[in-house]
Parts: sequence; C-alpha cells; structure tokens
Amino acid sequence: MILHTIADREKRTQHYGFCVAAALFTIMLVTCLTTSVHAQALGWEGETGVFVTPLAYTASAEGQKFHPVVAYHYLDAGPVIGQFHETSIEMGVGKRFEFGYTREFHVFGNDPQGVSYLWQDGFDIFNGKVNVIPENYGKTKWVPAISVGFMARTNDRNVGNYDGTLKSGLTNGKSNGDIYVAATKLVPVKNAGPLAAVVLNAGVRGTDAELWGMGGNAPDWEARAYGAVAFAFKGPDKSLIIFGSEASQQPHHPLGFSALNIPTTLTYCARVVPSPKHKLNVDFGVAQIAGYVMGGSTGLNLKARHQVGAQVSYGF
Repeated sequence: MILHTIADREKRTQHYGFCVAAALFTIMLVTCLTTSVHAQALGWEGETGVFVTPLAYTASAEGQKFHPVVAYHYLDAGPVIGQFHETSIEMGVGKRFEFGYTREFHVFGNDPQGVSYLWQDGFDIFNGKVNVIPENYGKTKWVPAISVGFMARTNDRNVGNYDGTLKSGLTNGKSNGDIYVAATKLVPVKNAGPLAAVVLNAGVRGTDAELWGMGGNAPDWEARAYGAVAFAFKGPDKSLIIFGSEASQQPHHPLGFSALNIPTTLTYCARVVPSPKHKLNVDFGVAQIAGYVMGGSTGLNLKARHQVGAQVSYGF
C-alpha cells in the first residue's frame, strides 16, 4: 500500500516535470527553425552519437565558435521498467569540443511481478568530449576521428540504488559515470547507386553504471566495448536516410543483484536527415535490452527485448 502511494505521488511529479520540460523544448525547437546550419544528431545521453553509443565527432558547425544543439529522446522500456523521456542541450565549441546536460524523466511500469518500483524518478546527466585526432589527420584517407569523453550521472535511484524510501533533491541517490574513447570513420562510396557512405564506429568505456544508469549502479568499474556500423543512402531533394546497428556491452550484474545477468545491448536504428539546408535529425530505433535475467525461462522477465525508441535533434 505504501509503495503504491509512493508510486502515485512520483508519477504525478514526473508528469508535471515532463510537461514543463517538453514545453521548454518545444519553444527552443520553434525558435531554432529560423536559423539554417548543418544537421546535428545527439545520442541517448546528449552527446553526439548514434542511438545509444557516442561518436568521435562533436557538435560543431562550420564558421561557428559556439553551436548549441537541442534534443528530445523517448524509450518505451516495457511494462516492467517503464518509459523514459529525456531532454538535452549540447554545446559545440570550435571544431573539437562539446559539453552538455540531459535530464531524464521516468514513468513507472506496472508489472504483476512486483519489481517495477525498483525504477524510480529520473536523474541528471552531464557530458563532455574532446576530439584529440581529427578524421583524415595528416592528409590521409584512412585515419579515423578519435575522441575521449565522459558521462557523469547524479541522483540515480534505480534498481540496487533504491533504498525503499521516497526521496527528492539532487543530494539523494547515487552517482555513476563513464569515461570513453571513440573512433569513427566515414567511408565515402562512389558509383553505388543510392548508397552514399558507410560509417564505422568503435570504442571502449570504463563504467560503474548499469544500462547507462537506467539499471542503477554496477558493483565496480569495468571496461566495456561498443561498436556500430551505419549505411547512408541518398534520398529525394538531397535528403539522407541512414540505417545502422549498435552493440554495447554492459556490466554483468547490477549493484546488489549478483543473481541477475544483463546481456549486451543491441539496437537497430534509422536516422532521417530531411534536408542539408536545415539541421534537423529524426531517429527511430528498436533496442534489445533484457528478457529473462534470472532463473531461466520461468524466472524474472524484464520484458524489454524489442523496445521502441525515437529521438529528434536540432542544431542552431
């Protein structure tokens, strides 16, 4: 009874907070439509990236010392975990730097297994990235862009971080983060019909977070690999349609739940760039997160095997 009361109260708080954030994002987006620069795309945690993994590129724009990008992200993580909404703002500085902030809002799941309460209210994400080696450095054609970056998450109360009480305020919950290296290479394709280019991305991150904080903390820091490949096709009126897939290793067990086994996250995604004259990107994706994580096919099922997500990014 107490847990249901807590959940109802937090649902109302999350709903109001999300409405305010969505309204602010809409105002920023409408304002951005008056400006025209190259398109930018932010990943799940606000960094320049694919769907859930970072690219070595930064949020830069030709001729601009400072280049802001805003984004909205949505993921339906299923009836157990619930739904996630995020709003991001990222600032590109020159050609090699970016930093930004993302606020995550969580809507409770409602699953009869009785574990949905382990995913609490959202948390805050701060990120930064510096490009240390530009793509094609030294007038070569094969050198990838290489960058280093970080993610810092605060007030995370999910899964093993939840202590059974209703909390509020930035001083509560736990902190976790990532430090990563990313290498990205754009390979132009000639005389291949609509196929314009192939994008290759790989990296490694040190992390003490489970599922980018959505699964709370991991027991300790671990090195986890990730990678992605994408194919860019030319569309009508100089638009681009990009199809890609990512794989990102996760720490095996969340903090305090050594019996749970979290698999590698896989995504299948598409990005639409309507026009080079504007800076709008729209992403759609399916994420393979976790199904049965304990006790085989009769045990705990997180019901998050084929989860739909969407993102929209706009630079100005």
